[in-house]
Amino acid sequence: MKISRFTKALLLGCLVALCGLIVTLLPVGSTLEEDVGLDILFKLRGARKAPNEVVVVAIDKSSADNLKLSERPEKWPRSVHATLVENLVKAQASVIVFDVSFLEPGSAREDSIFAESLRKAQTVVLCECLKAEKIALGGEGGEVDIIKQVLPIDQLSHAAVATAPFALPKTPVKLNQYWTFKTAVGDKPTIPVVAFQLFTMPVYDTFVSLLSRVNPREAQRLPNSAKALISSRRVAEVIHAIREIFENEKETAEKMTVELEIIKPLLASQNEYRMLKSLIRLYQSRQNSQYLNFYGPPLTIETIPYHEIINMQNRDTAEERFNLKGKAVFIGRSVFSPTEQSESFYTVFSQEEGLDISGVEIAATAFANLLEGMAVRPLPAVNRIVLIALYGIALGIMCRYSPGPISVLVAVGFSAIYLLTALYLFDASGLWLPVVIPVFFQSTLALSGNAIWRFFETKTEHQKISETFGYYLPADIVNEVAEGIEKIKASEKFVYGICLSTDAEHYTGLSEKMQPDKLKAFMNKYYEAIFGPVRKHGGHISNVVGDSMLAIWVKQEQADSTICNGACLAAFDIAKALHDFNESIDEMKLPTRIGLHAGEISIGSIGAFDHYEYRPLGDTVNTATRVEGLNKYLGTHILATMEVIAKGHNFLIRKVGKFLLKGKRNPTTVFELMCRNEEATEEQRTVCILFEEALDAFKRLDWNEAILKFSDINNRSGGDEPCQFYIGLCEEFRENPPAEDWKGEVLMERK
Repeated sequence: MKISRFTKALLLGCLVALCGLIVTLLPVGSTLEEDVGLDILFKLRGARKAPNEVVVVAIDKSSADNLKLSERPEKWPRSVHATLVENLVKAQASVIVFDVSFLEPGSAREDSIFAESLRKAQTVVLCECLKAEKIALGGEGGEVDIIKQVLPIDQLSHAAVATAPFALPKTPVKLNQYWTFKTAVGDKPTIPVVAFQLFTMPVYDTFVSLLSRVNPREAQRLPNSAKALISSRRVAEVIHAIREIFENEKETAEKMTVELEIIKPLLASQNEYRMLKSLIRLYQSRQNSQYLNFYGPPLTIETIPYHEIINMQNRDTAEERFNLKGKAVFIGRSVFSPTEQSESFYTVFSQEEGLDISGVEIAATAFANLLEGMAVRPLPAVNRIVLIALYGIALGIMCRYSPGPISVLVAVGFSAIYLLTALYLFDASGLWLPVVIPVFFQSTLALSGNAIWRFFETKTEHQKISETFGYYLPADIVNEVAEGIEKIKASEKFVYGICLSTDAEHYTGLSEKMQPDKLKAFMNKYYEAIFGPVRKHGGHISNVVGDSMLAIWVKQEQADSTICNGACLAAFDIAKALHDFNESIDEMKLPTRIGLHAGEISIGSIGAFDHYEYRPLGDTVNTATRVEGLNKYLGTHILATMEVIAKGHNFLIRKVGKFLLKGKRNPTTVFELMCRNEEATEEQRTVCILFEEALDAFKRLDWNEAILKFSDINNRSGGDEPCQFYIGLCEEFRENPPAEDWKGEVLMERK
C-alpha cells in the first residue's frame, strides 16, 4: 500500500513526539532539563539587574581586619552587631535579616546590648538552624530521623521581630531551588518569606482589607494592622495562618486579585500594587519550594562590606552613600575573593576561578524573586507534555517535507526559533520551557530519522516518472502507467471524470499590445489566480495552452457528486478570483469563460518520434471546450452540461437549452451555473423559473409568446444576454421556421 507524503511526514512527527515524551517522563529527562537546560537559559540570558530594594552586607576578611576582629565571625562581640543594626535603622532600612547563627550565649553585657538594639529596631529577623537527629523507637522499632529546630538564644529570639530557618544543601550538587515553607518542621516559613512579609508591612492593612472583602470570616484570624502584627512578634504564625486560608479556600487568590484591580487607581503608588500582587502570588502557590531566578555571578546583588556600615558617622552619610532607605538588608558571610570563602554554594553562575554564591546572597536572591514575582516557573506537567508532543510532530513533518540538505536548515531554524522563544519567556517572566529534549534530542532524532527513512526509500524509475508526471496528472493514474518509457507510450487509461475548460476573452489583443516578457509575467499571475481554486477543490491541471486551461476531476468508477460539486465550486471560485484579479490590474481585463462536462475520459500518450504528451483525450474533453465556447454566444460565464448537474448539486442553475454543438451529432442540454444556493436571491430564482417557461414556449414554436416572455425577463433584469440570444432566434424562426421534426435544439455552427 502506498503511503501518502503527508502520512509519512505525520508518522515521523509522531515518532519524534513519542520518543520526546518518553524521555520527558523518565527521571533522566527532568535531570537533563534541570542540570543542562536551565543552565543554558541562564547563560544565554546572562546577568540581569537585581531589584534596588535588596542589599547584602558582607561579613568578610576586610571587615574583620578593618574592625580589628577575629576572622571567625561567631567570635565577634555582639555589640558590634548592635551598632550595625542601629546604623541600618538610622539609614531607614525596611527589614534587616541576619544569616548568622546565635545559638550560644556570649557575655551577658554583649547579649543585652544586642538584644536591646533588636527590640528597638522591630525589623530584625534572626536565623534558625535545622539539625537532623536520630530518635530510638521503643522495643525493636529501630530509629527514625527527625529534623529539629534550633533557635537563637532566648534573649535574642524574644527581642527579634521573628526567627526563621533557611536550610540549603551542603553537597556538591548544583543549587537550583530553595524552601519557601519547610515541610520537615511543619511548613514553617523560611527567611525569604518572613523577610518579604515584613518588607510588605506598609501594605499589610490593605492586604487584610482585601482578604476581608472576599473572606471576612477567615480574615478575623489575622492581626488587624501592621502595628499589631509587629507588636505581637507572631509573624511566622500569621504567615502560616494566611497560607492556610489560601489553601482552604482555593478561590481566595483569584478573588483578591480581582479586588486588587478594582482598587488599583486608589493606591498611593505602583510599588504598593506590585507588593500586594506579589504577596497574593506567594500565598497562592501550592508548592513548598521555588526555583531560584539568579541575577548573575557572585556579588551581582549590591554588596556592602560590613565595616563600611559600622563606620558610618551619621544618618545623612548613610543615605547619601548607600541609600538604604526602605531596603531589605541581608547580613552574612560573603566574600570578594575565592580564597576567603568558607560557606558557598555551587550554582550556574559559579565562577571558573572558584568563587561561588554565598548563602546570604541566595537568601537575598530568593527574597528579590518574591518581590518581583519572578521566580523560575517550570511549565506545568500537562502543558510540558503537550508542548513536547506538538514540537515533535511539527518538526518531524517539516523535516520530512523538506529536501535532504534543506531539512537540516529547517530543523536548525525551527529549533533556533523555539530556543529564542523560550529565552524570551524565561527573561521576561521566569517561565521555564524545556530546552534539552526539544532542541537537542528531538531535533537530532528528527534529522537522523528522516535521513534513515530517505536512505531506505528506493529511488526507482517509477518514482522519478511519477514525480515528473505528478505536475500534470493525478498521482494514482500516473503510478499505474509509469512503469517504463515503452509502457508509457503504449499505455491508455479509461476513467470517469469531469473536465473544466477555460478561455480568456481579449487575449489576442492583449498579446499584440504587450512585450513577450511582460505578457509572460501577466499570464503567470492570471494562471496563479485560476490554478488555486482547482487545487483547492481536488482538481488537477492537465493542459495549458496560451490563454486556455483544462482541468480534470477523475474517479476510477462512475463520476459522483463529490467530484461534480468540487468542479462546480472550483468554477465559482475561479470566477471570483478572476474578478479580483481584473480589479487589481491596470492592463486590459481578461474576462474568462468556463465550461464543464462529465463522462468517460481516456488518459494516454499522444505524439510521435521523440515527442509525446500525456494528456486526457476523448469526447468529454471536446464537449467541455465546446460548452466553454457557447458562453461567447449566450453572454454567460459558467456553463455545465446535464451530465455534471445530474450528479447532485447545491447551486442555483438556469437551464439555457439544448444545443447541437459544432462537430457533434447529439444535442447537449446546457445549464448556467448562477451561484451557490445560499447566495441566491428571490429575484434570481424567479428569473430561472420564468426562463424555463420561456424555453418551453420556444420549444412549442410559439415564437410570439417566447419573445414576450424573454423580453419580460430581459427588461426586469436590466439586460439578460441569454434572453437576447433567444429573442433573436425567435425572430429568425418566425421568418424561417425550423423543420417539422425539430425538437427545440439550437444548432451551433461555430465553435
